[in-house]
Amino acid sequence: MKELEVLRKYVSDEKLVKHCLAVSAVMRGLARELGEDENLWARIGLLHDIDYEIVGEDMDKHGEIGAEILEREGYGDIAEVVRRHNHMRYGDYREPVEIALQAADSVSGLIIACALVKGGKISEVTPKTVKKKFKEKSFAAGCDRNRIRLIECLMPLDKLYEVSIGSLKEIKDELGLS
Repeated sequence: MKELEVLRKYVSDEKLVKHCLAVSAVMRGLARELGEDENLWARIGLLHDIDYEIVGEDMDKHGEIGAEILEREGYGDIAEVVRRHNHMRYGDYREPVEIALQAADSVSGLIIACALVKGGKISEVTPKTVKKKFKEKSFAAGCDRNRIRLIECLMPLDKLYEVSIGSLKEIKDELGLS
């Protein structure tokens, strides 16, 4: 996959690469569910944090630098969605792809955290598990519940959990899960 090579050109942290793979898988599943372009949404998910190591703690630049990189690398078609995914700078998400990216970015981490509690077994994670852990604010505290809730204008949260779990199961080996 050429996009993975491009990602690895800018991202060396394997945890971040796995996060991008997870978001990509969830985005593909959401696109399938919503009748959108699966490959386009998967590319957006994979490359959404391409600038994360470059910008470090400077969240004013996150997304902006990513969009510039994507333009240079020939991914201008997704640059604006990546630019706008920085919820600290933007937040007026109306397009389904933008809403889905917000939800996928956080729900993927929540579901993986659920799997890790179960010994890395994604096969044991259910929508009920995620729903319960979603309510525990201290569990996977970095997973922004408000960003996940944005999806409710497109589908119920239970459907998001179901689609996301199924999508992550498809790449469990790449994520180091069982």
